[in-house]
Amino acid sequence: MVIVIDCRMIDSSGIGVYLRGCLPWFIKTNNNFILVGKYQKLKTYESYSNVKIINCSVKPFTLMELLFFPNKIKTEINKADIFFSPYINIPCGLKIQIYTTIHDIIFPDLPELTNKVTLAVRMWFYRRAYKISKKIFTVSNFSKSRIEYYLGTEKPIIVTYSAIQSIFIDYKNENKLTQKNDTIIFIGNIKKHKGLDCLLEAFHLLRKDGFSNKLLIVGSNDNFRSSDKNINKKIDSIDKDAVLFTGFISDEKLMEYLSSAALLVQPSLYEGFCLPPLEAMILGTHALISDIPVLKEVYSDFPVTFFKASDSIDLKEKMIHLLHNKAAPSVCLPEHLVTKYTFEKTAAVILENLNYIKGR
Repeated sequence: MVIVIDCRMIDSSGIGVYLRGCLPWFIKTNNNFILVGKYQKLKTYESYSNVKIINCSVKPFTLMELLFFPNKIKTEINKADIFFSPYINIPCGLKIQIYTTIHDIIFPDLPELTNKVTLAVRMWFYRRAYKISKKIFTVSNFSKSRIEYYLGTEKPIIVTYSAIQSIFIDYKNENKLTQKNDTIIFIGNIKKHKGLDCLLEAFHLLRKDGFSNKLLIVGSNDNFRSSDKNINKKIDSIDKDAVLFTGFISDEKLMEYLSSAALLVQPSLYEGFCLPPLEAMILGTHALISDIPVLKEVYSDFPVTFFKASDSIDLKEKMIHLLHNKAAPSVCLPEHLVTKYTFEKTAAVILENLNYIKGR
């Protein structure tokens, strides 16, 4: 069987992690694969005998993709058996079976994140992907329920879950974990659903109670400050140098920060899966996370601490409990939790639903 995989977003954050995690497990099968994307980003895979790379610089979510996708590339794709898209942007003119991953359907659930025009465009992409796909994959039962609510129940929607990159487990197994410090770490962006404003309020209260911990925000200071004046004011209200920004960092640096932190706080209001708590716990760091349904689903078996979503008082009190009351300084996950979410499992579910037959 020949499977085409759209790899044009392989360098993005969530979708890129998903692709990079699944690809090695796809390639280990006896299928043949055509990877579509920028050659420089995919050349590491060209040494595999069952992989062909088609260089494609057409950007996702563009008129070129929807109306003028190169005929030469379309012809090559249509000779294959299956086209797999890791997101809702699918090139025009495809005549083979299409399978799609919809990670979440956040925009209609939180329309305040965008304007009416952008929301309408996003919904068009969601509906188009749903309509032309034989099956839909998604990363949690929560996301599945929301996809069914907005798009219908006619198509099979398969929950695969997302997973942690193997480099995090390797980092732990190679005994690279560093000594704990007093840092509280946040990984996310300025968008309202990430809950940074709640964390800043709670952290301000924590500092007023005499705690000297610092808050490390994994992201760019300029991007955060230029995006939301309210966030800017909250940061300025906190003691000078108490809130630090990393800027862009490598995976290696992220793992160093995570393993040395006293605590990860994930105050999200909406997620499809949410990897940072898993990454933190793999590296021995406590995770304090909001009690939204998807996080309850994904992390119910894990030694996390939940707080009431959007409640800065409860978040502050839970931080005090974990920091001041001397909870165990490190998390040590049992093997069954370390391996609960793996890309080997994710890829296996996807391949099974692409009518994969071992040895074919």
